[in-house]
Amino acid sequence: MINLTLKQLRYFAALARYGHFGHAADACAISQPALSMQIREMEATLGIALFERGARQVRLTAFGAAFAPRAQAILRDVDELGDLARAAQGAFAGRLRIGVIPTIAPYLLPRLIRDLTDRYAGLDIHVRETLTARLIRELADGQLDAAIVALPVSEPSFTEVALFTEDFVLIRPQADAGKPVPPGNALCDMRLLLLEEGHCFRDQALSFCQPRDARARDGLDGSSLATLVQMVGAGIGVTLLPEMAVAVETRSAAVSVGRFDGVPPARTVGMIWRKTNPLASQFMDIATLVRESAMALRADHAGMAAHNSPSR
Repeated sequence: MINLTLKQLRYFAALARYGHFGHAADACAISQPALSMQIREMEATLGIALFERGARQVRLTAFGAAFAPRAQAILRDVDELGDLARAAQGAFAGRLRIGVIPTIAPYLLPRLIRDLTDRYAGLDIHVRETLTARLIRELADGQLDAAIVALPVSEPSFTEVALFTEDFVLIRPQADAGKPVPPGNALCDMRLLLLEEGHCFRDQALSFCQPRDARARDGLDGSSLATLVQMVGAGIGVTLLPEMAVAVETRSAAVSVGRFDGVPPARTVGMIWRKTNPLASQFMDIATLVRESAMALRADHAGMAAHNSPSR
């Protein structure tokens, strides 16, 4: 019988994730020699190497790559045993690891964290901000408990709960404030600034302005919505912005906000978690609170816009 410990499996998972002994040791809060010794003991117990050691990087062997998803599944199941106990205790407390995509996090999180803290005094909140594909992978691996993303993600192993829909607006240089807002297909002929590859918001924007056109775009890509808005303010082009980002990103830029006629481009924001997680009932309550926080944020922004309107 092969005798591996959960601690060893966690060390293995960290080294597989980071590909570097030092980084993995830091993540596990142990010394690098101690981590290295545990990995060597695992390999000795199994009788086969899990990693190829290079001068600067560590890579999984073929056996290590086959071993990794099984180890991750064991760790995920152990974590869910703990979640089962938490669910049975009634009050939601302890660690909550929640992921959020970058086009939502800076705008929703300040209010959401405050609301979560007020509602759940015993909750230890850990936030992970990264791209949708990475959030999905980390959620599936058990590194996250839930994530706030744009729907759909269409993963059969996840529960998806739609929270709210928000429109996109057109951000143009201040000099264009009085001009009519062009229709979506006219954006194809403009210098449309978008987020770099990997952001779901980029794909959503492209689907609105050129649904059947795969021509190369003559534009610049940014790493954040803040960068895109500042580029527009400098006269480089135009961009789209989700409504929740408008108040934050346009307050220090020489830009104008235009709203589309007819049915505007929009996205549905939702929360996802693994169907096997015993805390599903608690996550439904969290999802309701996320929706309430977003609606309160929207009301605040509407009030600010009305107060700043020239008609007042």
